[in-house]
Amino acid sequence: MEGVSIPFFTETWRPDGFYDEIQNNRGLGLHTLCLSVVRVQMIDCLLFDFQLGGIYCVFGRKQYEQPRYVSMNTAIEQLLEVEDNRGESGNLKSLVYLQLSTNNLSGLIPPNIGNLINLNTLYLHSNQLSGLIPKEIGNLKSLVDLQLSDNNLSGLIPPNIGNLIKLNTLYLYSNQISSLIPKEIGNLKSLVDLQLSDNNLSGLIPPNIGNLINLNTLYLAVNQLSGLFPKEIGNLKSLVDLDLSYNNLSGLIPPNIGNLINLNTLHLAVNQLSGLIPKEIGNLKSLVYLQLSTNNLSGLIPPNIGNLINLNTLYLHSNQLSGLIPKEIGNLKSLVDLQLSDNNLSGLIPPNIGNLIKLNTLYLYSNQISSLIPKEIGNLKSLVDLQLSDNNLSGLIPPNIGNLINLNTLYLAENQLSGLIPKEIGNLKSLVELGLDRNQLNGSIPTSFANLSNLQTLFLRDNQLSGSIPQELENLKNLTKLHLDINQLSGYLPPNICQGGKLTNLSVYKNYLTGPIPKSLKNCTRLVRVHLDQNQLTGNISEDFGVYPNLDFMNISHNNLYGEISHNWGQCPKLKTLIMAGNNLTGSIPPEIGNATQIHVLDLSSNHLVGLIPKEFGRLASLERLMLNGNQLSGRIPSEFGSLNDLEYLDLSTNKFNESIPSILGDLLKLHYLNLSNNKLAQAIPFKLGKLGQLNYMDLSHNSLEGKIPSEMGSMQSLVTLDLSHNNLSGSIPSSFEEMRGLLYVDISYNHLEGPLPNISAFRKALLERLKGNKGLCGKVGALLPPCNAHGSKKDHKVVFSILAVFVLLSALFIIVFVIVQRKKKHQDTKQNHMQGEISFSVLNFDGKLMYEEIIRATEDFDSTYCIGKGGHGSVYRVNLSSGDVVAVKKLHLLWDGEIEFQKEFLNEVRALSEIRHRNIVKLYGFCAHKRHSFLVYEYLERCSLAAILSKEEEAKELGWSKRVNIVKGLAHALSYMHHDCLPPIVHRDISSKNILLDSEYEACVSDFGTAKFLNPDSTNWTGAAGTYGYMAPAKLAYTMEVNENCDVYSFGVVTLEIIMGKHPGDLFSSLLSISSSSSSSSSSSSSSALAAHQIPIVDVLDQRISPPTHQVANEVVSLVKIAFSCLNSSPKSRPTMKQVSHFLSTQMLHLSKSVHMMTCGKLLALDPLAT
Repeated sequence: MEGVSIPFFTETWRPDGFYDEIQNNRGLGLHTLCLSVVRVQMIDCLLFDFQLGGIYCVFGRKQYEQPRYVSMNTAIEQLLEVEDNRGESGNLKSLVYLQLSTNNLSGLIPPNIGNLINLNTLYLHSNQLSGLIPKEIGNLKSLVDLQLSDNNLSGLIPPNIGNLIKLNTLYLYSNQISSLIPKEIGNLKSLVDLQLSDNNLSGLIPPNIGNLINLNTLYLAVNQLSGLFPKEIGNLKSLVDLDLSYNNLSGLIPPNIGNLINLNTLHLAVNQLSGLIPKEIGNLKSLVYLQLSTNNLSGLIPPNIGNLINLNTLYLHSNQLSGLIPKEIGNLKSLVDLQLSDNNLSGLIPPNIGNLIKLNTLYLYSNQISSLIPKEIGNLKSLVDLQLSDNNLSGLIPPNIGNLINLNTLYLAENQLSGLIPKEIGNLKSLVELGLDRNQLNGSIPTSFANLSNLQTLFLRDNQLSGSIPQELENLKNLTKLHLDINQLSGYLPPNICQGGKLTNLSVYKNYLTGPIPKSLKNCTRLVRVHLDQNQLTGNISEDFGVYPNLDFMNISHNNLYGEISHNWGQCPKLKTLIMAGNNLTGSIPPEIGNATQIHVLDLSSNHLVGLIPKEFGRLASLERLMLNGNQLSGRIPSEFGSLNDLEYLDLSTNKFNESIPSILGDLLKLHYLNLSNNKLAQAIPFKLGKLGQLNYMDLSHNSLEGKIPSEMGSMQSLVTLDLSHNNLSGSIPSSFEEMRGLLYVDISYNHLEGPLPNISAFRKALLERLKGNKGLCGKVGALLPPCNAHGSKKDHKVVFSILAVFVLLSALFIIVFVIVQRKKKHQDTKQNHMQGEISFSVLNFDGKLMYEEIIRATEDFDSTYCIGKGGHGSVYRVNLSSGDVVAVKKLHLLWDGEIEFQKEFLNEVRALSEIRHRNIVKLYGFCAHKRHSFLVYEYLERCSLAAILSKEEEAKELGWSKRVNIVKGLAHALSYMHHDCLPPIVHRDISSKNILLDSEYEACVSDFGTAKFLNPDSTNWTGAAGTYGYMAPAKLAYTMEVNENCDVYSFGVVTLEIIMGKHPGDLFSSLLSISSSSSSSSSSSSSSALAAHQIPIVDVLDQRISPPTHQVANEVVSLVKIAFSCLNSSPKSRPTMKQVSHFLSTQMLHLSKSVHMMTCGKLLALDPLAT
């Protein structure tokens, strides 16, 4: 270092010292300038070494091994123009190597960098440079290495970069370059390494990239390149690494990719490539890494993929590949990662997969694989992650899965695995995640699970597990998620289930658990989600729960818990859902709940709560659903509710609220459900409620409301259901109601209303029961109300009233005379009645006997010419009444020969049926029961039965997917009403497509209650078999059975499939469901037919007479099919209730991650639409 001055800057970076050093030594001819962290070994090098807070400037011939990091916030332009700034001509043109990478350099790359014409290496990567790449770089014709990566450069790649014909390396990756790839890049025939990844490049990959025959590495990943995969890439026979992933490339993978025999890495994932995987890919015997995932590739996996014996990683997941997994994959003995998940692969898992002894990861989930799990999988002792979920795997879990001692993750969920959980799983002491949920596993939870000391996640939900939860699970101190819901578990929850204190998710709902809430939950402060609902838990919960800083969801509903609601819930700052419905909770609602300001759903319904609603609820600004119904709450509805701007659902029904309805409720503009019924609310309905433009359900019935119905309510265009019955409302119905075109159900009975009914469908089709109990309504409702006289005067009314008064007096005299005469004849009549049998008539407000006689006359004593249909219980006739109305009369097969007790039971049930009111149930006007003829009088619907429409080609084509979805929804709502809203519940017992009628708007209406049965808790519900063959649940085929709602649920499933398929499903569903209930004794033929049924594409099941559904309708149709499968479960207790089905169809649908064209029946069976 003789003769070289070394300035030392101890405090701050001083550019002057740097510039002086260059100036003083320019005569030596500066060849290399390096300010970087890279390793250097050069002569004539100017090196800055950042050390001990200072900078040493060294200039001379010396080897420097590891220069330190330089933080230099100066502009490159200053560096290159330093001598110009001192009034002398620049002298850096002899510079060969310029290395300024990995600093904090910012600003532009100066255009005069193009003056460094002898430069062969330019490293400016890993800085904060911005702006354009200067076109002057195209002047650097000696350049061999150009690295501008990892900056913020933008704009175009300059076309004259094609001048750099000596270039070996071009790195522009990790910038914001947004141009096309210039075709001139094809001139760089010396290029060995081209990396343009992680930019915003768009357009096509230029075909002349195939000219770069010396290219070893081509990385164009993470851009927005589009168009076809250029076949010219097949010319790059020196290529070792090719990465085009994360673009929008489409079309086929060209077969000539098989020419790239030196290829180690082929990464084409996350594009839109389609077609087959070319068999020529089997020629790439040097391939170590093959990644084709997340495209639209279809067809088979080529068997000659087994030639790639050096392959370490094979990723083909997230495509549309089908067919078998080729057994040749068993030849890939170097394979470490194998991912074939999320395709349509079927058939068996090849047993020779057990040869892949180096395998760490095996993902086959989300396919249609339908075999047993091969026992050979137990040979994969290096396996760390095994995921076979969401297939159609059946049979037992092989015990030798316990050999996989390195296993970290085991997911076998959403299959049809049966039998016991093998105790050998307890050997997997490295296991962190275990998912066996959504299968048909039975027996108990093995106590050997206590050995899984590293286990964090245990999912066993939705199986058929029974017995108690092993207390040994308390030993799993690392457990964070425990899901045991939807099983048949009984006994107590282990009291120290949160002994480790790490539990975040606990879900045990829908079991038969008893006993108290586990004591350890009180201090389990990491809890996030807790599902304890729908069990038989008991105990006083007043002190069972603590403060949970991370709690998001808590549901303890529908148990037998008692005690008071703890004030601790108000100290859970992240709580969003709190559900305690259906218990025996007492006391008042603690005001502290108002401090849980993040809460979205609060359900305290169906308890015994008393007192006021705390005004602090006004702080719950995020509240969306509030259910306090079915309690004994009193006082006024707080005006503070007006601040709940996100509230969508409010149910305060069946309490003791008094005073008036707060007008501030009219400010809750997101409200779509409002139920204040069965309270003691008084005064007028606030006119501000008319502002609730999104409301679709309003029930204010059974209160003491008075005054007029506000005309502003006519603005509620979204309203579907309106119940104002059993109040003291007066005046006329506002004419503005005629604008409520969405209104379908209305009940204004038992008020003091008068005047004309609005001329909309809801009123025109209303049952009389929904209108009766008022004093002066008029209008045409099935000729049951007097017509309105729009031109009458007050004088006319007086005349009418006078005539009526005289008529009433004369009628009274007539009745007195009639009674006297009748008493004299009583003895003879009684004797005659015993001989002839009881005669009963009841048809709305008509004289029953006159109606009987008119029907006999109108049908000419039930002549066959008037018959429009026949069923198992009678024949249906179309009857034109003298009033001009049309009714349907079902003449029942003779039933009057039975015992008197049966007759009375029948009459009582039919009378009750005539009280049913639902828009999806055919109106039963009444009945006539006579020794000669017994019949039911129904509303007449314009269209025929669903069965008739589906059987006719043209009419079936008119029945599009949206109409079919609506029909199923209507049927579900009707059955839900019968099962859950009628008291006692009603079972139809003969749901079939023949008993579903359609009105002029294709709205479904359930008819034919000839076999309906009331579920009276005080009487037997066992009865003889009834129903239509093909629609009856298997248990109903016995001679006798217990009548319950499950009969109708099964029939609903059959009818739903019939609507979707356009024909009776026949043996399809029995084939589909048989695999879930098959035993070892099942024949191979039945098993193979079941497997075949599972592989049927959903689109092949749909009615072929109309085009397949698309978009949202496709989601709805597939949801209906899945719901139908759930309803056809061979175990009645495993079927959903119609209330669950109706709620699901009204509020949510399945979200399909795949197109409907990719779904199969088996795949759909694995979904659980009703899981919470």
